[in-house]
Amino acid sequence: MVTADDPFRILREELDAIAAAGLLRQRRIVDGKQQPLLHVNGESLLAFCSNDYLGLASHPALIAAARNAIENVGVGSGASHLITGHHRLHQELETALAAFVGLPRALLFSTGYMANLGIISALAGRGDAIFADKLNHASLNDAAVLSRADLHRYAHNDLAALEHQLEKSEARRKLVVTDAVFSMDGDLAHVPQLLGLCERHNAWLMLDDAHGFGVLGEHGRGALEHFNSCSPRIIYMATLGKAAGVSGAFVAGESDLIEYLMQTARTSIYTTAMPPALAAATLAALPIMRDEPERRMQLRRLAEILRTELRLKKWQLPPSATPIQPLIIGSGEDALRASEKLREQGILVPAIRPPTVPHGTARLRITLSAAHTEEDIRRLIHAIHHAEAEA
Repeated sequence: MVTADDPFRILREELDAIAAAGLLRQRRIVDGKQQPLLHVNGESLLAFCSNDYLGLASHPALIAAARNAIENVGVGSGASHLITGHHRLHQELETALAAFVGLPRALLFSTGYMANLGIISALAGRGDAIFADKLNHASLNDAAVLSRADLHRYAHNDLAALEHQLEKSEARRKLVVTDAVFSMDGDLAHVPQLLGLCERHNAWLMLDDAHGFGVLGEHGRGALEHFNSCSPRIIYMATLGKAAGVSGAFVAGESDLIEYLMQTARTSIYTTAMPPALAAATLAALPIMRDEPERRMQLRRLAEILRTELRLKKWQLPPSATPIQPLIIGSGEDALRASEKLREQGILVPAIRPPTVPHGTARLRITLSAAHTEEDIRRLIHAIHHAEAEA
């Protein structure tokens, strides 16, 4: 029981329990720009943990666009989008994003987490049903619970299980929700088959393409281009803080859908709009994403080198054709030790532990960037071989 003279005792006890389980998290302090050679906690480390997939976070064109916007329109937006915070740059970015992914209209959000909370809670509620892959991102899970709709989770990429759930459902509104690229494993959802199920069972398909936007597809347009999928049933969400190198998120889809979300998505209505300078920087990123396919080619080349030359005896590297390469270690303690062994060799790959991933699958989540070199990858491979030998 919490006493009046010690109101924080119960919190300390819970923190002690987290620490005893080896699950206490620590923040790292980064100095300087986002780049492969990162200055972290006072030391220079070759980092394989950024979502800056195309190496745009420090691109001169994005920096110049943001600087110019700050000088001309200031730093903050001053209000929510529906008051006076919706700047011309926001409008231009929404139009450009919709055109980029090939959908009629788009709506900006301040973060991907806020986008998922706002979209799902606006479209589903009591009497509705949400069908979610068990490996979905935490924001999708939280949004489903907060919506108060009936939540049905299906085994990862198990289309037969999903179809069975859809067939049994008598909900007035059905929403299938999935990552397009799963953030901890790097594998892809079966988008065409999912869309077929939604069409047969009168459901919407919401894709969280945070890790596919800018990476997948010939022109970096994401999962829809990769799978050549198009349907008015698709609700497409992507973030701007990964391949685009900036910050924020957007949802794209049919005009009626976006208008409805603009009117009802609480995480859009009741928050200050993102700084216009970030919109300007993202506008500068889009043509680079589209017109420089060599960045995506570099990502594929680096992943192939890693997968071809890494020779594992104890640990596992499951299949992944994306920049996310999960090195499965096992226990959280072993993953922490492996991460520390790499740090001692000048390489930063943080350990990912439960509850972020299932028990027994703690891992080093390697993420590649087009800014990495082949030499960087071979240095990583050598360090992993050395760490595994000592494990």
